[in-house]
Amino acid sequence: MKKHIVLSIAAIGFISAGSLHAADSLEGMFSEGKVSGQIREFSISRSVERSAGTDYTRNANAIGGYLKYETADFSGLSFGAAFYTTNGFLNDSDKTDYTEVDPTLLGENNENYSMLGEAFVQYKVANSTLKIGRQKLDTPMLGSDDARMLHNLFEAYVLTNKDIANTTLTLAHVTKFAQGTFGRAYGAGGILGSTAGYSSWDASNQVGEFKNMGTYAVNKSTDGVSVISATHAINKNLKVQLWDYYAHDIMNILYGQVDASWSCLLTDAVKPSLSVQVIKEDDIGDELLGKIDSTYWAAKFNAKIQNFTASLAYSQTGKNSATEAARENAITSVWGGMPAFTQGMVTRHMFLAGTDAYKIALSYNFKDLGANVAATIYYTNFDMAQNNGYTYDDASESGFDVIYNPSIVKNLQLRVRANYADDFNVNAAGATTGWDEYRFIANYNF
Repeated sequence: MKKHIVLSIAAIGFISAGSLHAADSLEGMFSEGKVSGQIREFSISRSVERSAGTDYTRNANAIGGYLKYETADFSGLSFGAAFYTTNGFLNDSDKTDYTEVDPTLLGENNENYSMLGEAFVQYKVANSTLKIGRQKLDTPMLGSDDARMLHNLFEAYVLTNKDIANTTLTLAHVTKFAQGTFGRAYGAGGILGSTAGYSSWDASNQVGEFKNMGTYAVNKSTDGVSVISATHAINKNLKVQLWDYYAHDIMNILYGQVDASWSCLLTDAVKPSLSVQVIKEDDIGDELLGKIDSTYWAAKFNAKIQNFTASLAYSQTGKNSATEAARENAITSVWGGMPAFTQGMVTRHMFLAGTDAYKIALSYNFKDLGANVAATIYYTNFDMAQNNGYTYDDASESGFDVIYNPSIVKNLQLRVRANYADDFNVNAAGATTGWDEYRFIANYNF
């Protein structure tokens, strides 16, 4: 709590100091403000196959998006707010039967909902920016995870500085989390939810409102998450970043990543690159999620030839012994952070303990053939060890993603995605669960 108070006082002082240089009139600040937003239509269909039980197909359709207003920058000071909404249509009448209606596009009990998702004040001076209030954050272990209708949002104090050349420094304190609609996929919480980016307890009703960071994650109020990071581009071919997340009374998370590119020795037509990421987690304070002493590492190699890109990624987590809790060597990510190189479109088993995962992806942009289309196909495999707390056997997922930006309608994006999960879960008796899933998304940005 002391850290929270100190950051609050610092933020107020920062804005007060800046206001000494403000002009007398604020009229232009509002008259020159900007309206932006997105209209999104999302349809999803998943056919679930269970070797022990009844197969079923569930569908859902929703339309919504957000409308945002930001004032103009006046002597460094600006304000912003955004209204978010999701509304179902053509869904079955028994909306709470999740074998009929998919739960990931709407709110509690598959109802429509709307919310004031962003409401912030921002102040810029020289190379520093302070942003306070409800906002969107995209960092490795705290993220928007825009996978369904509405993404995750945060309430935070965020200070960034770029005084050092090619370097961004960030200091933040995050107090609240508003789960997006995708989090409803993890209604049971548990080890699957907390390693896939969401709550460790029942997250099905944790949607549409801002919750204390600890309350959302572990059902106990905490002093939030304090963040410090540095990102530095050593040169045009080498970038490093380091993040530390101090989740009070839960865990400390260290995230590091290095991205490198170079010239191919054989031909200039090939543009190779390599990225390496490491995550280290340790329990702290009251250990509200129990014992955590986990490490994850991954590497990804890309080869780009004009409009074609091929990538191969591999990751690994430490194994649990028979006496260790499922979470002890797993990577816990309870606030939407999902940076893993080996994640599938849905399957995120790479963070479970004792998992060796690899992913192959091929992408092609058809722009030089006269079509504004980008397509990706992928396959990812999860070699599961015992004592991971969720599944008793290996899993895999394949899929594709096609994005089309029609020239006839400016700012419209049409997207078709599919994933095919094989043995997503295998129980102690050997019964399996898998599915075929298709999504259609239309985004109109303005």
